Amino acid sequence: MSSPFFIKAKENPKFAKKGKTATGLKRKGDGDSGGKGKLRGKKPNSKHNEEISSDSETESPVVPRKRQIIEKEDYDETPQEKKLRLAKLYLNQLKEEEDDKAEEDSFETDLVAGRLQDEVLEQKGKLQRLIAKDLMPPDASEIRVLRGHKLPITCLVISSDDKCIFSAAKDCSIIKWDIESGKKLHTIPGGRKGTEDRHVGHTAHILCMAISSDGKYLATGDMNKLIMIWEAKTCKHLYKFTGHKGPVSGLSFRKGTHDLYSASHDRSVKVWNVDENAYVETLFGHQDAITGLDCLSRECCVTAGGRDRSVRVWKIAEESQLVFHGHEGSIDCIQLINEEHMVSGADDGSVCLWSVNKKKPLSTVKQAHGRHGDAGMEQPHWVASVAALQNSDTVASGSHNSKVQLWKCGQNYRKLEPLFSVPVCGFVNSLKFSSSGQFLVAGVGQEHRLGRWWRLKEAKNGIYIIPLKRKPPIPEEVKIAE
Repeated sequence: MSSPFFIKAKENPKFAKKGKTATGLKRKGDGDSGGKGKLRGKKPNSKHNEEISSDSETESPVVPRKRQIIEKEDYDETPQEKKLRLAKLYLNQLKEEEDDKAEEDSFETDLVAGRLQDEVLEQKGKLQRLIAKDLMPPDASEIRVLRGHKLPITCLVISSDDKCIFSAAKDCSIIKWDIESGKKLHTIPGGRKGTEDRHVGHTAHILCMAISSDGKYLATGDMNKLIMIWEAKTCKHLYKFTGHKGPVSGLSFRKGTHDLYSASHDRSVKVWNVDENAYVETLFGHQDAITGLDCLSRECCVTAGGRDRSVRVWKIAEESQLVFHGHEGSIDCIQLINEEHMVSGADDGSVCLWSVNKKKPLSTVKQAHGRHGDAGMEQPHWVASVAALQNSDTVASGSHNSKVQLWKCGQNYRKLEPLFSVPVCGFVNSLKFSSSGQFLVAGVGQEHRLGRWWRLKEAKNGIYIIPLKRKPPIPEEVKIAE
């Protein structure tokens, strides 16, 4: 009976407190002097020790307590509440997805609407992308020269994907170039005069060429009155069109089709269907040899009439024509900017900007490439070629004054303003902008493409690839855009 009683007495908390005081007294007695100063000095230490121990005690069970709380929460959530929570999450997720989709749809709608608007303006001939203000003249070191023809280059075209250039020259040859590497992909050699029956290719100076908008067909015309059709991809000869009674001086495919328009020194314009290998019709009207031709997607084309000093717009379906006058010399080149505006150049040194709705030029720049010759006998440099970046405000012209001149068309094509010039030595017989507007290609020779009035010995027969650099955006404009 006594043993259990004493055991209970040991577990009594009062007894435990007495024990604690005894130990505390023993600790006080352990000191040498037992003075109050030392005891006061030791109190903060004991407090500090107690703080450390209490911190350590609370840190050790932190993770288990959190786990307990989480487990308790999970445990406390009923199945019904869990279903409700998951349903809310799912609904929020669906709402976010729908919002994102709505934003994408609105963006796509705006994009499609923008494209449709551009197409409508393009069809009306009123689309004018403002590119000229951002263009910068390239450094001379950035201009690449491709050499392969032995005689002056007379014409060239660029494939619609901007990957290949086709060029032709007075040596009767055709070369297909890779733009990126500058290497020859294929060469169709020219033949000698009198070998027409056995030679596959041209045996006379090639004056003009055209490529279909889908890149399937290449057409070339020469001094022998022949038009030859090639498969653009392989350079395989397909057809030969005969019918013109003079040198073929202009060729162009109607955009989006395989209808081919041709012009000749015989003063006629002919229409061909390349898919059917067929002749369609002939149109007459010019009073002198036609020197250039161009067309876009409408069923009409424009021609330059040489010494009859007229530009004509031919409406093929109606078999009618519109006549425009403005140059004082022989009009040697013409190019459409869009369906209703065009640019032309003449041997009087002028460059004219036209609208199909007005008989006179909207703007004329006289002596566009300066003058040459002895004092008192000065003559303007002939404008041998013009080019236009489609549906934009940028055009270019070439002569033999060692420069290619770029021009900016004013608002509504009312004015031509000089942008900058690019140094190119020789006769610039052909100019073409790439579809992307990233570069301009010039076909250069020692002689004019239509004759041998001058010969520039210092010039090199070659193809000049001129990059069109853009100005970097101004930081303030960028901020506004953001």
